Amino acid sequence: MHLPPPAMAKTAASVCKNADMTLPAGRRPSPDDLLVLLAVGRSGRYTTAAEELGLNHTTISRRIAALEQSLGGRVLIRGAGGWELTDLGREALAAAETVEAAVRSLGVDETGARGLEGVVRMSATDGFSAYIAAPAAAEVQRRHPKVAVEIVATTRRASQRRSGVDIEVVVGEPQVHRAEAIRLGDYCLGLYGAREYLAEHGRPQSIEDLARFPLVYFIDSMLQVDDLDLAPSFAPPMRESVTSTNVFVHVEATRAAAGIGLLPCFMADRHYDLIRVLPETVAVQLSYWLVARPETLRRPEVAAVVKAIRGRMNDQREVLLGAR
Repeated sequence: MHLPPPAMAKTAASVCKNADMTLPAGRRPSPDDLLVLLAVGRSGRYTTAAEELGLNHTTISRRIAALEQSLGGRVLIRGAGGWELTDLGREALAAAETVEAAVRSLGVDETGARGLEGVVRMSATDGFSAYIAAPAAAEVQRRHPKVAVEIVATTRRASQRRSGVDIEVVVGEPQVHRAEAIRLGDYCLGLYGAREYLAEHGRPQSIEDLARFPLVYFIDSMLQVDDLDLAPSFAPPMRESVTSTNVFVHVEATRAAAGIGLLPCFMADRHYDLIRVLPETVAVQLSYWLVARPETLRRPEVAAVVKAIRGRMNDQREVLLGAR
């Protein structure tokens, strides 16, 4: 954003007043520098902010230095997972959000309504990405054509760095620092076998009977998520069959008669050739959680994506829990 000097000074004074910032006498921050801080504060990385703003790393560094000089103190400190906001930085970021909101308010769509635009990048597990995140993202894109949603499919713990993504969706309650964790809802894992496989080998009749069947599941040594790691503990040790880091591989291997699969019900129940076994005995309930920085959640385009995800979770509640 490039404003003439008088407009810049007036805008900066107004937003600082709105954010209750106390500035050194005679000093006013540049709105351009505030918007640079906003990008760095949301991502925690200069390189990500530079890419978002179309600037280079040196310019980002220079803008932050200029902002700190005008405010008379540090706005960012280097943490273990990237750049973190200081108390002064959080005050400045609130002012930056006001600048951003003022600029956005100038843009309306063809109906006269305020339009959203920007890129929202999220990471989530494979199944969630396909059946929850993708439809939610499509809904947002239909309503706000200038919002692009990037989905990175991965199964891992919540990152302490959160650099490069705006939203993370993980399995199990996360322990995070300087971020908000929002419970999205529950889903269920069940045991499934292909019709042909069960016709040949018979169905397990009890928990103890599972010991004679091979298990299709995650690669034990590569599984990072504690809740998923503990999921098979209901049964006696089952020898491994086809294992993978990708849940779609689990589903297809089970359909191909590799053994008994421990599968998300909302994925397995879509296939007529898969039969759930021991449904009354084995129902592993896990939870999806959304993690994001507070300042990221305040971005209108991110808020729109989060709202769509929560709506999709609510609509699919019975399917997620294996109630078909």
